[in-house]
Amino acid sequence: QVVPVESGGGLVQTGGSLRLSCVASGRTFRTYPMGWFRQAPGKEREFVAAVNWSGGTTYYADSVKGRFTISRDGAQNTVYLQMDSLKPEDTAVYYCNRVRWGTRTNSLDAWGQGTLVTISS
Repeated sequence: QVVPVESGGGLVQTGGSLRLSCVASGRTFRTYPMGWFRQAPGKEREFVAAVNWSGGTTYYADSVKGRFTISRDGAQNTVYLQMDSLKPEDTAVYYCNRVRWGTRTNSLDAWGQGTLVTISS
């Protein structure tokens, strides 16, 4: 089964920035809304942001609104998450997946390996 491939995580200080990438190839992803999710240590996976198939409409979790920006490049089959003003509570493994538009839930059960983001205080 095809799964997204996430990259771009790392260790940054509070207030810093990171840009995550997710390559999601093929018909399974190309014309569907996509989202970013994250899972912090000891917590359940949670929704972060979503973008529609064209990249023209987005929505965010309240905790990241105004700091994170989701976008997609259809030609490159890539979804991005620009993360600014990072906080220690943003520390998590970040995943991308198809999203049920208008909700905070994924629409595919298969997940990639994710990319680890660690924010130091």
